[in-house]
Amino acid sequence: MEKNWLNLDDRVFIVTGGSAGIGNSIIKKLLESNALVANFDLKSNDKFDHKNYYFYKVDVTKKNEIERQVEKIWQTFGRIDGLVNNAGIALPGMLVNSDGTGNYELTEEMFDKTIAVNQKSVFLMSQIVARKMVKQQSGVIVNMSTESAREGSIGQGFYVGTKGAINSMTCTWAKELGKYNIRVLGVAPGIMEETNLRSENYEKTLAFIRGMSIEDLRKGYVKASSIPLGRAGKLSEVADVVAFYLSDHASYLSGIITNIAGGKSRG
Repeated sequence: MEKNWLNLDDRVFIVTGGSAGIGNSIIKKLLESNALVANFDLKSNDKFDHKNYYFYKVDVTKKNEIERQVEKIWQTFGRIDGLVNNAGIALPGMLVNSDGTGNYELTEEMFDKTIAVNQKSVFLMSQIVARKMVKQQSGVIVNMSTESAREGSIGQGFYVGTKGAINSMTCTWAKELGKYNIRVLGVAPGIMEETNLRSENYEKTLAFIRGMSIEDLRKGYVKASSIPLGRAGKLSEVADVVAFYLSDHASYLSGIITNIAGGKSRG
């Protein structure tokens, strides 16, 4: 087999939420780079017909499930070279709906669910995997964030809030784990090409909160005037950066959050 320039051949990576969206693209890139990839998700993606692909059914909010499956990987391969904390959900809602109905307002249940999937899972996965990485004195943890965690995003208070927390945890853990030769990085995509994760209800809620039609909301993804490069990003462009960060080419990079957003920022 031809060696890939990233030199990820036979390295062992765990990707959470890898069956769809950005996670799907990351796994595809890592498999193309001859890595061994374990997908931690509730459902597998049958399109991954590859000898280096392994599916582990895991609820990443459950500590005991994570511990059991991480131990399986450790016993099978004897090492874990990288973890990509990609699993996440976006439940749109507004803090207050002034019409008094309460429609489209954020709820305590939405808060608890978002915290569990987006933030608690990152803590649990990182701690359990980092314990193995400390033993081998090497490893990389990549936490998926969002460019809007720094700017805020109308109708996405819980989502961007958890991602802001992830940014802070990323920088802190990079300081704590550096002495073990473990790097910790954040990757923050901006407006990306459409995936099957955008449901009709998601778009309906977000459009209402932002005071626009669903059609206008969708147009914003296709031709984003706020993006200097003038287009939405490709999932493969995010995967390329993640794969690079997992490689030794990024061996002196740690404790940073990288926007992949076509130049979009405040101002």
